[in-house]
Amino acid sequence: MILTITLNPSVDINYQLDTLHIDDVNRVSTVSKTAGGKGLNVARVLSQLDESVTATGLLGGTIGEYIKNQLNDQEIPERFMPISQESRNCIAVIHDSGKQTEILESGPVISKEEGDNFLNHLETLLDEVAVVTISGSLPKGLPDDYYVKVIKKCKDRNIKVILDTSGSVLKNVMDSKVKPFAIKPNIDELKGLFSDSDFTSEKAIREALQSEKFSGIECVMVSDGSKGSYVKWEENSYKVTIPKVDAVNPVGSGDATVAGLASALENKQSVEEGIKTAMTTGVLNALNEKTGSIDATDFDAIFDQITVEALN
Repeated sequence: MILTITLNPSVDINYQLDTLHIDDVNRVSTVSKTAGGKGLNVARVLSQLDESVTATGLLGGTIGEYIKNQLNDQEIPERFMPISQESRNCIAVIHDSGKQTEILESGPVISKEEGDNFLNHLETLLDEVAVVTISGSLPKGLPDDYYVKVIKKCKDRNIKVILDTSGSVLKNVMDSKVKPFAIKPNIDELKGLFSDSDFTSEKAIREALQSEKFSGIECVMVSDGSKGSYVKWEENSYKVTIPKVDAVNPVGSGDATVAGLASALENKQSVEEGIKTAMTTGVLNALNEKTGSIDATDFDAIFDQITVEALN
Protein backbone atom coordinates (compact mmCIF):
# COMPACT_ATOMS: atom_id res chain seq x y z
CA MET A 1 0.00 0.00 0.00
CA ILE A 2 1.00 3.64 -0.52
CA LEU A 3 0.46 6.28 2.17
CA THR A 4 0.36 9.97 1.25
CA ILE A 5 1.08 12.60 3.92
CA THR A 6 -0.29 16.15 3.63
CA LEU A 7 0.25 18.20 6.79
CA ASN A 8 -1.01 21.54 5.41
CA PRO A 9 -4.01 20.72 3.18
CA SER A 10 -6.57 23.24 1.97
CA VAL A 11 -9.78 23.73 0.09
CA ASP A 12 -8.72 25.26 -3.22
CA ILE A 13 -11.42 27.66 -4.41
CA ASN A 14 -11.37 28.90 -7.99
CA TYR A 15 -13.43 31.95 -9.02
CA GLN A 16 -13.84 32.84 -12.71
CA LEU A 17 -14.52 36.52 -13.48
CA ASP A 18 -14.50 38.49 -16.73
CA THR A 19 -13.20 41.52 -14.82
CA LEU A 20 -12.02 41.93 -11.23
CA HIS A 21 -13.43 45.16 -9.77
CA ILE A 22 -11.30 46.49 -6.92
CA ASP A 23 -13.13 48.15 -4.02
CA ASP A 24 -16.47 46.96 -5.41
CA VAL A 25 -18.79 43.94 -5.38
CA ASN A 26 -17.79 41.02 -7.64
CA ARG A 27 -20.51 38.42 -8.28
CA VAL A 28 -19.23 35.00 -9.28
CA SER A 29 -21.22 32.46 -11.28
CA THR A 30 -18.43 29.94 -11.97
CA VAL A 31 -16.93 28.43 -8.81
CA SER A 32 -14.98 25.24 -8.21
CA LYS A 33 -13.89 23.85 -4.83
CA THR A 34 -11.32 21.08 -4.58
CA ALA A 35 -9.67 19.24 -1.72
CA GLY A 36 -6.21 20.71 -2.18
CA GLY A 37 -2.67 20.19 -1.08
CA LYS A 38 0.15 18.47 -2.92
CA GLY A 39 -0.28 15.16 -1.13
CA LEU A 40 -3.99 15.02 -1.96
CA ASN A 41 -3.12 15.49 -5.63
CA VAL A 42 -0.75 12.53 -5.27
CA ALA A 43 -3.49 10.43 -3.67
CA ARG A 44 -6.00 11.27 -6.42
CA VAL A 45 -3.62 10.27 -9.20
CA LEU A 46 -2.71 7.04 -7.40
CA SER A 47 -6.41 6.24 -7.08
CA GLN A 48 -6.84 6.87 -10.81
CA LEU A 49 -3.99 4.40 -11.40
CA ASP A 50 -5.97 1.85 -9.34
CA GLU A 51 -3.26 1.71 -6.68
CA SER A 52 -4.07 0.92 -3.06
CA VAL A 53 -3.61 4.30 -1.37
CA THR A 54 -4.54 5.95 1.91
CA ALA A 55 -4.29 9.69 2.58
CA THR A 56 -3.27 11.04 5.97
CA GLY A 57 -2.21 14.32 7.53
CA LEU A 58 -3.80 17.01 9.69
CA LEU A 59 -7.33 18.40 9.31
CA GLY A 60 -9.46 20.72 11.42
CA GLY A 61 -12.88 22.37 11.53
CA THR A 62 -15.57 22.58 8.88
CA ILE A 63 -12.98 23.00 6.11
CA GLY A 64 -11.34 19.78 7.27
CA GLU A 65 -14.71 18.02 7.16
CA TYR A 66 -15.26 19.29 3.62
CA ILE A 67 -11.92 17.82 2.55
CA LYS A 68 -12.73 14.47 4.18
CA ASN A 69 -16.15 14.36 2.54
CA GLN A 70 -14.69 15.08 -0.89
CA LEU A 71 -12.11 12.33 -0.47
CA ASN A 72 -14.88 9.95 0.57
CA ASP A 73 -16.91 10.95 -2.51
CA GLN A 74 -13.86 10.12 -4.65
CA GLU A 75 -13.49 6.78 -2.81
CA ILE A 76 -10.01 7.68 -1.54
CA PRO A 77 -9.47 6.13 1.92
CA GLU A 78 -8.32 8.66 4.51
CA ARG A 79 -6.91 8.49 8.03
CA PHE A 80 -6.40 12.17 8.83
CA MET A 81 -5.76 13.22 12.42
CA PRO A 82 -8.03 15.99 13.78
CA ILE A 83 -6.51 19.24 15.06
CA SER A 84 -8.05 22.02 17.14
CA GLN A 85 -7.74 24.85 14.60
CA GLU A 86 -9.45 25.26 11.24
CA SER A 87 -7.75 24.06 8.06
CA ARG A 88 -7.22 26.69 5.38
CA ASN A 89 -8.78 27.99 2.18
CA CYS A 90 -6.67 28.97 -0.83
CA ILE A 91 -8.52 31.21 -3.28
CA ALA A 92 -7.57 31.82 -6.90
CA VAL A 93 -9.44 34.47 -8.89
CA ILE A 94 -9.07 34.05 -12.66
CA HIS A 95 -9.90 37.36 -14.32
CA ASP A 96 -9.26 39.79 -17.15
CA SER A 97 -8.30 37.31 -19.88
CA GLY A 98 -6.22 34.86 -17.87
CA LYS A 99 -4.76 36.94 -15.03
CA GLN A 100 -4.72 35.15 -11.68
CA THR A 101 -4.95 36.76 -8.24
CA GLU A 102 -4.41 34.46 -5.27
CA ILE A 103 -5.56 34.87 -1.66
CA LEU A 104 -3.91 32.27 0.57
CA GLU A 105 -4.86 31.78 4.21
CA SER A 106 -1.91 31.11 6.51
CA GLY A 107 -3.64 28.08 7.98
CA PRO A 108 -3.67 26.55 11.44
CA VAL A 109 -0.95 26.67 14.07
CA ILE A 110 -0.12 23.14 15.19
CA SER A 111 0.64 22.63 18.87
CA LYS A 112 3.59 20.56 20.06
CA GLU A 113 1.15 18.01 21.46
CA GLU A 114 -0.58 17.70 18.07
CA GLY A 115 2.76 17.30 16.33
CA ASP A 116 3.75 14.53 18.76
CA ASN A 117 0.33 12.89 18.42
CA PHE A 118 0.63 12.74 14.64
CA LEU A 119 3.93 10.87 14.90
CA ASN A 120 2.16 8.34 17.14
CA HIS A 121 -0.80 8.25 14.73
CA LEU A 122 1.57 7.59 11.84
CA GLU A 123 2.97 4.54 13.63
CA THR A 124 -0.50 2.96 13.58
CA LEU A 125 -0.76 3.32 9.78
CA LEU A 126 2.54 1.82 8.64
CA ASP A 127 2.03 -1.92 9.05
CA GLU A 128 0.88 -2.62 5.46
CA VAL A 129 2.71 0.30 3.80
CA ALA A 130 5.54 -0.10 1.26
CA VAL A 131 5.86 3.52 0.05
CA VAL A 132 5.19 6.86 1.77
CA THR A 133 4.97 10.20 -0.01
CA ILE A 134 5.46 13.43 1.96
CA SER A 135 4.37 16.53 0.08
CA GLY A 136 4.22 20.26 0.58
CA SER A 137 4.98 22.78 3.29
CA LEU A 138 4.82 22.41 7.05
CA PRO A 139 2.03 24.21 8.89
CA LYS A 140 2.92 26.82 11.47
CA GLY A 141 3.99 25.46 14.82
CA LEU A 142 5.93 22.46 13.53
CA PRO A 143 9.75 22.77 13.54
CA ASP A 144 11.70 22.74 10.28
CA ASP A 145 13.13 19.32 11.13
CA TYR A 146 9.70 17.71 11.58
CA TYR A 147 9.92 15.79 8.31
CA VAL A 148 13.18 14.25 9.56
CA LYS A 149 11.17 12.68 12.39
CA VAL A 150 8.48 11.48 9.97
CA ILE A 151 11.06 9.95 7.62
CA LYS A 152 12.79 8.17 10.53
CA LYS A 153 9.49 6.54 11.56
CA CYS A 154 9.12 5.20 8.02
CA LYS A 155 12.73 4.12 7.53
CA ASP A 156 12.65 2.23 10.83
CA ARG A 157 10.06 0.03 9.05
CA ASN A 158 12.14 -0.22 5.84
CA ILE A 159 9.55 1.86 3.98
CA LYS A 160 10.63 3.88 0.93
CA VAL A 161 9.93 7.61 1.32
CA ILE A 162 9.44 10.13 -1.50
CA LEU A 163 9.83 13.72 -0.26
CA ASP A 164 8.54 16.69 -2.25
CA THR A 165 9.19 19.92 -0.39
CA SER A 166 11.56 22.89 -0.63
CA GLY A 167 13.43 25.63 1.20
CA SER A 168 14.68 25.24 4.75
CA VAL A 169 12.50 22.18 5.32
CA LEU A 170 14.26 20.31 2.49
CA LYS A 171 17.67 21.55 3.62
CA ASN A 172 17.03 20.22 7.12
CA VAL A 173 16.37 16.76 5.70
CA MET A 174 19.42 16.87 3.44
CA ASP A 175 21.63 17.93 6.35
CA SER A 176 20.34 15.13 8.57
CA LYS A 177 21.47 11.51 8.79
CA VAL A 178 17.95 10.33 7.93
CA LYS A 179 17.45 10.46 4.16
CA PRO A 180 14.39 9.73 2.02
CA PHE A 181 14.58 7.29 -0.89
CA ALA A 182 13.72 10.04 -3.37
CA ILE A 183 13.33 13.81 -3.69
CA LYS A 184 11.89 15.81 -6.59
CA PRO A 185 13.24 19.36 -6.83
CA ASN A 186 12.67 21.48 -9.91
CA ILE A 187 15.48 23.47 -11.54
CA ASP A 188 14.81 26.57 -9.40
CA GLU A 189 14.82 24.52 -6.19
CA LEU A 190 18.07 22.87 -7.31
CA LYS A 191 19.61 26.33 -7.69
CA GLY A 192 18.58 27.11 -4.12
CA LEU A 193 20.37 24.02 -2.85
CA PHE A 194 23.57 25.05 -4.65
CA SER A 195 23.57 28.78 -3.82
CA ASP A 196 21.93 29.83 -7.10
CA SER A 197 24.47 28.09 -9.33
CA ASP A 198 23.90 28.30 -13.07
CA PHE A 199 22.22 25.12 -14.31
CA THR A 200 21.76 26.11 -17.95
CA SER A 201 24.11 23.35 -19.14
CA GLU A 202 23.55 19.61 -19.00
CA LYS A 203 27.07 19.15 -17.60
CA ALA A 204 26.34 21.41 -14.62
CA ILE A 205 23.13 19.54 -13.80
CA ARG A 206 24.84 16.16 -14.11
CA GLU A 207 27.65 17.25 -11.77
CA ALA A 208 25.10 18.57 -9.27
CA LEU A 209 23.23 15.26 -9.28
CA GLN A 210 26.41 13.42 -8.31
CA SER A 211 27.21 15.92 -5.53
CA GLU A 212 27.81 14.77 -1.96
CA LYS A 213 24.75 16.84 -1.05
CA PHE A 214 22.61 13.97 -2.32
CA SER A 215 24.60 11.25 -0.56
CA GLY A 216 22.23 8.65 0.88
CA ILE A 217 19.34 9.64 -1.40
CA GLU A 218 18.91 6.93 -4.02
CA CYS A 219 16.72 8.85 -6.47
CA VAL A 220 16.81 12.57 -7.31
CA MET A 221 14.37 13.73 -9.99
CA VAL A 222 14.98 17.27 -11.24
CA SER A 223 12.04 18.46 -13.31
CA ASP A 224 12.58 21.04 -16.03
CA GLY A 225 9.02 21.60 -17.22
CA SER A 226 8.30 20.78 -20.84
CA LYS A 227 12.01 20.02 -21.40
CA GLY A 228 11.71 16.84 -19.35
CA SER A 229 13.86 15.82 -16.39
CA TYR A 230 17.28 14.79 -15.17
CA VAL A 231 17.39 11.85 -12.81
CA LYS A 232 20.03 10.41 -10.49
CA TRP A 233 19.22 6.83 -9.53
CA GLU A 234 21.82 5.26 -7.27
CA GLU A 235 25.17 5.89 -9.02
CA ASN A 236 23.77 6.60 -12.49
CA SER A 237 22.38 9.74 -14.14
CA TYR A 238 19.75 9.94 -16.85
CA LYS A 239 18.27 12.52 -19.20
CA VAL A 240 14.54 12.08 -19.76
CA THR A 241 12.78 13.50 -22.81
CA ILE A 242 9.00 13.83 -22.83
CA PRO A 243 6.69 14.33 -25.82
CA LYS A 244 5.55 17.81 -26.83
CA VAL A 245 1.89 18.16 -25.87
CA ASP A 246 -0.67 20.95 -25.82
CA ALA A 247 -0.79 21.45 -22.06
CA VAL A 248 -4.23 22.28 -20.68
CA ASN A 249 -3.28 22.73 -17.02
CA PRO A 250 0.29 21.94 -15.90
CA VAL A 251 -0.46 22.79 -12.25
CA GLY A 252 -0.05 19.63 -10.20
CA SER A 253 2.14 17.83 -12.72
CA GLY A 254 4.92 17.54 -10.15
CA ASP A 255 2.49 15.88 -7.75
CA ALA A 256 1.37 13.50 -10.50
CA THR A 257 5.04 12.68 -11.12
CA VAL A 258 5.43 11.77 -7.44
CA ALA A 259 2.36 9.54 -7.74
CA GLY A 260 3.86 7.78 -10.76
CA LEU A 261 7.15 7.21 -8.94
CA ALA A 262 5.31 5.83 -5.90
CA SER A 263 3.37 3.47 -8.16
CA ALA A 264 6.60 2.33 -9.81
CA LEU A 265 8.22 1.59 -6.44
CA GLU A 266 5.11 -0.21 -5.19
CA ASN A 267 5.17 -2.42 -8.28
CA LYS A 268 8.96 -2.95 -8.18
CA GLN A 269 9.51 -1.65 -11.70
CA SER A 270 12.98 -1.42 -13.24
CA VAL A 271 14.80 1.92 -13.09
CA GLU A 272 13.93 2.84 -16.68
CA GLU A 273 10.30 1.76 -16.31
CA GLY A 274 10.01 3.64 -13.04
CA ILE A 275 11.36 6.86 -14.52
CA LYS A 276 9.03 6.55 -17.52
CA THR A 277 6.02 5.86 -15.29
CA ALA A 278 6.74 8.96 -13.20
CA MET A 279 7.16 11.16 -16.27
CA THR A 280 4.03 9.71 -17.90
CA THR A 281 1.75 10.64 -15.03
CA GLY A 282 3.25 14.14 -14.96
CA VAL A 283 2.48 14.63 -18.66
CA LEU A 284 -1.03 13.18 -18.28
CA ASN A 285 -1.81 15.72 -15.54
CA ALA A 286 -0.84 18.57 -17.88
CA LEU A 287 -3.38 17.26 -20.40
CA ASN A 288 -6.21 17.38 -17.85
CA GLU A 289 -8.24 20.44 -16.89
CA LYS A 290 -8.39 19.35 -13.24
CA THR A 291 -5.35 19.78 -11.03
CA GLY A 292 -3.93 16.51 -9.74
CA SER A 293 -5.94 14.35 -12.10
CA ILE A 294 -5.16 12.07 -15.05
CA ASP A 295 -6.94 9.99 -17.68
CA ALA A 296 -5.21 6.65 -17.23
CA THR A 297 -6.56 5.35 -20.56
CA ASP A 298 -3.89 7.48 -22.29
CA PHE A 299 -1.06 6.06 -20.15
CA ASP A 300 0.45 3.64 -22.68
CA ALA A 301 0.41 6.16 -25.53
CA ILE A 302 2.43 8.71 -23.50
CA PHE A 303 4.68 6.09 -21.87
CA ASP A 304 5.85 4.83 -25.27
CA GLN A 305 6.93 8.36 -26.32
CA ILE A 306 9.23 8.97 -23.35
CA THR A 307 12.95 8.29 -23.74
CA VAL A 308 15.47 7.67 -20.96
CA GLU A 309 19.13 8.24 -21.89
CA ALA A 310 21.97 7.17 -19.59
CA LEU A 311 24.50 9.99 -19.11
CA ASN A 312 27.34 8.03 -17.51
